[in-house]
Amino acid sequence: MFAIDVALCTYRRPGVAATLQSLAAQVLPTGVSMRVIVADNDDEPSARERVLAAGAGLTLHYVHAPARNISVARNACLEAATAPAIAFLDDDEVAPPTWLRALLTTMEQTGAPIVLGPVRAQYGDDLPAWLKAADLHSTRPAIRRDGTIDTGYSCNVLFRRDILNGLRFDPARGVTGGEDDAFFSQLYRRGHRIAFAADAMLEEVVPPHRAQLRWLLRRAFRNGQTYASIRLAAGDWRIALATRAGAKGATCGAAAAANVWSGPRWRRALVRGALHAGTVARVLGKRDLRLYS
Repeated sequence: MFAIDVALCTYRRPGVAATLQSLAAQVLPTGVSMRVIVADNDDEPSARERVLAAGAGLTLHYVHAPARNISVARNACLEAATAPAIAFLDDDEVAPPTWLRALLTTMEQTGAPIVLGPVRAQYGDDLPAWLKAADLHSTRPAIRRDGTIDTGYSCNVLFRRDILNGLRFDPARGVTGGEDDAFFSQLYRRGHRIAFAADAMLEEVVPPHRAQLRWLLRRAFRNGQTYASIRLAAGDWRIALATRAGAKGATCGAAAAANVWSGPRWRRALVRGALHAGTVARVLGKRDLRLYS
């Protein structure tokens, strides 16, 4: 019997019930078992009753991890995990019945100890048309020209627990975001390969407060700051990193101006430019934006 712990962090989000219900519908391969760990990041255990009710039928472990810091919640999940493999998804995502099977199949076929899946954003009819056309909320890994993936995310991932060797999510990044990028980048630098399972799709509804260009720009800027800190830790030269990012940012600015007639295109170029601007800002010492409270 092969066991998987599915980890889920939650903070005052009723949608966690739908996430748990989708996990209860997973169709697992013969000989594979699943336990769900839910870490409640609220000051009070506000999600406890909702989680226990929605998780009926699941093998469920609820833990209260107060701090309003996502790294604290993620680390509580790691501390509670006992299975050989751990999967993470978010509390606003819904998994099809084949999700976990697809991640596990790719892990077995590739031998990679870390497997990422994509997240497809769902846009309501009341949101701007450009938002769906630009599709800046969906998540996929950045795959380099040689086919390698050198970082990851926690919204759709399966990894072997034995590769951690005490590694935990950085609490200092738990209120800025980017804690998962840094976590998986460290694992990659330790020599652990990352694979991609294109068919391990999750779906996430985009809420109105995130359906704004300002929010997308801020997130991209902070992503650039995270990228810069990761590259600096890997030994990149500051001047070279800032020069490359500055040139790419200028190119994105030109692309935004050239495509001003197209709502999706200029916004997409502007958001990409914000990422490069964040890289330059981090190299110059600007403190990371705090996206979460």
